[in-house]
Amino acid sequence: MAIGIGGKSMEQALAGLSDMTAGVRPIQTVEYRQRMDKACGLMQQQNIDAMLINAGTNLHYFCGVDWYVSERLVAALLFASGELYYLLPHFELGTLKPLFQVPGEILTWQEHDNPYALCMDKLCQHSGKGATLILDDSAPYFIADGLGACSSEVTLRSARSVIGPCRSHKSASEITLIQRAMDMTMAVHQAAASVLFEGISCKEVENFIHQAHKQVGASGSYFCIVLFGADTAFPHGVKQPSPLKLNDMVLIDTGCRLHGYLSDITRSYVFGQASDRQRQVWQWEKQAQQLAFEAARPGAPCQNADRAVRAFLTSQGLGPDYQLPGVPHRTGHGIGLDIHEGPYLVEGETQPLAPGMCFSNEPMLVMPGEFGVRLEDHFYITEQGPRWFTSPAYSLDDPFGLAAP
Repeated sequence: MAIGIGGKSMEQALAGLSDMTAGVRPIQTVEYRQRMDKACGLMQQQNIDAMLINAGTNLHYFCGVDWYVSERLVAALLFASGELYYLLPHFELGTLKPLFQVPGEILTWQEHDNPYALCMDKLCQHSGKGATLILDDSAPYFIADGLGACSSEVTLRSARSVIGPCRSHKSASEITLIQRAMDMTMAVHQAAASVLFEGISCKEVENFIHQAHKQVGASGSYFCIVLFGADTAFPHGVKQPSPLKLNDMVLIDTGCRLHGYLSDITRSYVFGQASDRQRQVWQWEKQAQQLAFEAARPGAPCQNADRAVRAFLTSQGLGPDYQLPGVPHRTGHGIGLDIHEGPYLVEGETQPLAPGMCFSNEPMLVMPGEFGVRLEDHFYITEQGPRWFTSPAYSLDDPFGLAAP
């Protein structure tokens, strides 16, 4: 049995965990203002009059408002000149007003009103009937449709060219929050590995991981995938997962949220004695992950990391491209307030890597009908190069490096 796998009861493992959130604080008001200032500068450069920021992570990012997307419009209207308006249902005023981290004028609407007309009236009053309004890509189509129906003269465009440059470059405080969330999930991973036993179900492990995330200070798991044996060949799981058997490959992918920012780590290891085949594939995966990391140099296009992975695997007789056995998906994704954010480490993504960008590194290897291996850690770009948030898996015999020198 590999070091750190099995041997503890769930009670013992939970008792070994404690709150890890001390010393970190949420994003402060001054940073929300800085984000808005950057967005306003980008809008001015692009001759854009205003941006409508819908409920969801974009509203959280710019205004600190953690609110869900629904059929009722809750949004911020930010003008390039800096004026800020909040649009919301009147009956939600008492709930939403305390959430606003940045002061702005509040415009409310009653249930029989047209909130899109309210938005367009304010836009045209401020910037004229021929104004240009950008809308964040995460907004449902009915919002764009509603806005367009209220004015044929306003130009409606995507806000990607403004929101992307803001959110893709994380600040020091954002990186600190992501780092702590990753540390919390890594501690949970080690605890989860220690409670495995033959016959345990995936649901039992998922429930333990949820409780373990609570033990380290999160509200629980943001998500959790637990797979054993041949099921590990399916990146996001199967309908009826199998219980753990001796010598199975184990794949656990989980994360938590801390002050809005997410962690996401995957570990693969063998419960029992690893076969030569399992060792070979695991080692290929580790090498592919390292090559992607080394290719992620400041100024290089994002696609270089994915290309490095596929070139190596092709040299080993795997692939090519997305063919199996090989890697069925992109090498990595951005992370922050969303579990998957742009830009992505994938062929065709030519955006240059720049300081502050954060990525997953997970070139999962799938052997159809046998098993899959996914080692997922994240890194962020600095002026000197990429830096890991968490140390990659040490070895198949010691996945967490518990006996490493």
